[in-house]
Amino acid sequence: MQLEDLRVVLKVAEFRSITAAATHLDMQMATASAAVKRVEVALGVELFVRTTRHLRLSTAGERYLPQCTAALSMLDQAKQTIHNDLGIISGEIRLAVSSDLGRNIAIPWVDDFMVQYPQVTLRAHVSDSNVDFYRDALDIALRYGAPADSNLYGFKICNVPRLLVASPEYLELHGTPTQPKDLLNHQCLFYQLQNILNDTWHFSCKESGAERSYKIKPSAYCASNDGDLVRRWCVAGKGVAVKSCLDIAQDLLAGRVVSLMPEYNLPQGELWLISPSRQSITPTVRLLRDMFRERTKALLTQLVEQGFIERHVLEDDGKGF
Repeated sequence: MQLEDLRVVLKVAEFRSITAAATHLDMQMATASAAVKRVEVALGVELFVRTTRHLRLSTAGERYLPQCTAALSMLDQAKQTIHNDLGIISGEIRLAVSSDLGRNIAIPWVDDFMVQYPQVTLRAHVSDSNVDFYRDALDIALRYGAPADSNLYGFKICNVPRLLVASPEYLELHGTPTQPKDLLNHQCLFYQLQNILNDTWHFSCKESGAERSYKIKPSAYCASNDGDLVRRWCVAGKGVAVKSCLDIAQDLLAGRVVSLMPEYNLPQGELWLISPSRQSITPTVRLLRDMFRERTKALLTQLVEQGFIERHVLEDDGKGF
């Protein structure tokens, strides 16, 4: 019996579907089905009860597969222990990342990581769509916001303030907004996800010692489901946008865009590295996590030193694996 066949069987048991397991393992359904059949033939029992619509564990499968899971886990741990002792960092990274953060920041950082660890390979999934670890065969995702699903595992990378920005060329032509209501007279650039237009901006500001909130809904001049395109429009002088300070950091530092209305704060976000299971959190993933933390802290520190964001942003609570 081949260990790889057994791994396929365990994935089929996890997803209750040969099709879903094959997709996650990046193989043909016929290949996965054949692996299941080989294991059942070797054991002389059927591990699954199959119907036209459903697949569930048989009584034999319920008894046998949990022990196999434990045994394979021990083998994987032994392999990792050897690699750790020898200082070997290897394997494929299947990473999902949003368009703007991925193209301009995260993927170049991963490229540097792969130069340092040449036995690591990358499969990148760059999209602003919601992550489906099982459908898209992913190991980790670098995303804004803590994981909403309690079955997922995550590590907070850093705090991420959001900023209102525009290019100097745009401001020269259209003037500089100084308060939220001024934005009603400006060309505003919006991000859209799954046909939902994020066209309402929330600000807060301390006035006479009290915190006051503002909600503004400007007209959309341009909108896109690609965050990188919104950034490019902003840099090109097409309008005013709200962007993550990480996404817009290089443009801020180079003077291609200007931070507007600094006394008015937008809701702060967080950057997280998310995984579907503890088994996906390998030594390579942990090193990658540490690299993301170091690189984001260095970039945020530059923004603090240039006065774009406040120093308390660098405070971290160490959430996650």
